[in-house]
Amino acid sequence: FMCVSAISLGGGRDEERGLTASGSDDELITIYETIREGAKAFLWAEYQICFMFVVVFGFLIFVLVSHVDGAWDFSVGALTAISFVVGALTSILAGYIGMMVAVFSNARTTISAKKEGELGWVESFNTAFRAGGVMGYSLVAISMMVLYVLALIYRDYFSVWDGEERKVDYKNLFECIAGYGLGGSAIAMFGRVGGGIFTKAADVGADLSGKVIGVGDGKKLDEDSPYNPGVIADNVGDNVGDVAGMGSDLFGSFGEASCAAMLIGASCVAVEDAGWTALVFPLFISASGIVVCLLVSFVATDLYIVRKEEDIELALKIQLFLTSIFMTLVLWPVTDWALPGSMDIHGVEVTPFLCYICIAAGLWGGCAIGFLTEYFTSHSYQPVRDVARSAETGAATNIIYGLALGYQSVVAPVIIISFIIFISFKFAGMYGVALAALGMLSTLATCLAIDVYGPISDNAGGIAEMCEMPSEVRDKTDALDAAGNTTAAIGKGFAIGSAALVSLALFGAFVTRASDNMHDEEKLTHRGVNLLSPVVFAFVLFGAMVPYWFSAMTMRSVGEAANAM
Repeated sequence: FMCVSAISLGGGRDEERGLTASGSDDELITIYETIREGAKAFLWAEYQICFMFVVVFGFLIFVLVSHVDGAWDFSVGALTAISFVVGALTSILAGYIGMMVAVFSNARTTISAKKEGELGWVESFNTAFRAGGVMGYSLVAISMMVLYVLALIYRDYFSVWDGEERKVDYKNLFECIAGYGLGGSAIAMFGRVGGGIFTKAADVGADLSGKVIGVGDGKKLDEDSPYNPGVIADNVGDNVGDVAGMGSDLFGSFGEASCAAMLIGASCVAVEDAGWTALVFPLFISASGIVVCLLVSFVATDLYIVRKEEDIELALKIQLFLTSIFMTLVLWPVTDWALPGSMDIHGVEVTPFLCYICIAAGLWGGCAIGFLTEYFTSHSYQPVRDVARSAETGAATNIIYGLALGYQSVVAPVIIISFIIFISFKFAGMYGVALAALGMLSTLATCLAIDVYGPISDNAGGIAEMCEMPSEVRDKTDALDAAGNTTAAIGKGFAIGSAALVSLALFGAFVTRASDNMHDEEKLTHRGVNLLSPVVFAFVLFGAMVPYWFSAMTMRSVGEAANAM
């Protein structure tokens, strides 16, 4: 952050480093401040609704969770509601930090791109990537620290001292902690859906304003033209969806996976007997990830330096690949140290090595999904070039071919996720699935840095266009933006892949906890869920329909908002 903030928007110190201030600098500062004001206005409007939702839904959680085993225990309901509120507020804080960092860095990326030759490539890429790193490290560190402190406070509340011996009700403790993940996911819903509608409506609205309505006499405007009235909303929208929305989404996945893993672990006698270190082992995975991502981040900025356009995508891929390699090396000693030598998790004999395999499967599965996403969305590879070529015969063939390629692109990631689920469930039951989700999210700091780099570069290009800067500046920002569109898709790949694992882990945590109060012959962990049951099968079909329903509503909202804009 200090490296990014050292770049002056008005010349000053940068003039000594070869950056000459021009007449466009005053205009650049005006545009920068307008985008920042728009971002703050959006966040305030969205978070007002979020605060009201948190209060109402928090009270509902307090009432419903307080009714336990046919009796009222308001302390459990209150603690769960507090966890929910803390998770929601932490998600809001993480989204706000990411949004402000992205807006703070966009104009500085444009300033860096004004430098001539290799220096312009190096400075502009490093500015955008370092700003993304601030978002990644702050989100992971804050979310993990808040969750751990909350767990420590709850441990003291659920502790009973028998002389010198301390006994803790870990099952109720982590059941109350589970509200933290729910709070993060609630805000993710607003960030992803509300922010996504704003992002796409602003994007389409700016296109309609410039390319359909235009300025009369058949003259059209580019979406980033300074004469396009929708251009500021478009630039704000880039940050809303891919920074605040993506951050909240991945924060929710991280919180839910951590809570699910700790709750399932608390139901295992061997893990509970091993002590606090084994119980909070899921957080050690994320803590290791922060250190590894931080050390590897210097590869892209100081070792493999971006000197030309062709270096950008390769630098980002090397960053993701090296992070996965070093995480693989680091996780085994951490796993062997934290977990007991043998665990019986609902009839499955589990060792630290099997848990390590589950984590590694999630880690490398996420890396593979990231690379596959890049292959299908990067202009460097055949799929995107084929779509571009199909546009030569008109919009109809372009849409048909693009949809076909989109459907084809999901085949390999779904196979990978299925393989991860099979391996992790086979080796360590639902605990393994939760660990696999955390393995996929262990490189979250790097993934967010790569993802947030995209909208920052996009905004930098928009600012350069609005300031009517020289073509060589636009060449740099356009190249950064092209790679940024791909990196945004990589982030979405991680979010969707981890969400699939997290949803199964949460279902496993629910089944595990619900089975504790059942007779042995009725426990769902032994009997399973009967898919041929009419109720189960009917609601499976209902659940499969829900995404289409939501998609229809959001797409309609985007169209209406874009038209109104």
